[in-house]
Amino acid sequence: MEAPIKDLQAQVDQWITDFGVRYFNELTNMAQLTEEVGEVARIIARRYGEQSEKPSDAAKDLGEELADVLFVTLCLANQTGTDLQASFDRRMVDKGNRDQSRHANNPKLK
Repeated sequence: MEAPIKDLQAQVDQWITDFGVRYFNELTNMAQLTEEVGEVARIIARRYGEQSEKPSDAAKDLGEELADVLFVTLCLANQTGTDLQASFDRRMVDKGNRDQSRHANNPKLK
């Protein structure tokens, strides 16, 4: 089976080698991840929530901001030696086992 997340991790690692000089340390990347998630939250709150969207926010691309979150997540995985593909695959199995009928039986989702 192909491992697309591993491919993304390798692509990010190559980008760091080619353009980034080195990885920022883990604490800096954690702060950056928090910042990027905040940008996603701002777009969603204003575009899909009850807050009004400022003209300066209207041009922001949600996909690009989500990609920034993914990029920093992949950086953290690389620098901590985490095989994100294996972790994701395990998590999907665990969630499937745990939530087999939980959501289907949730009256709030009907």
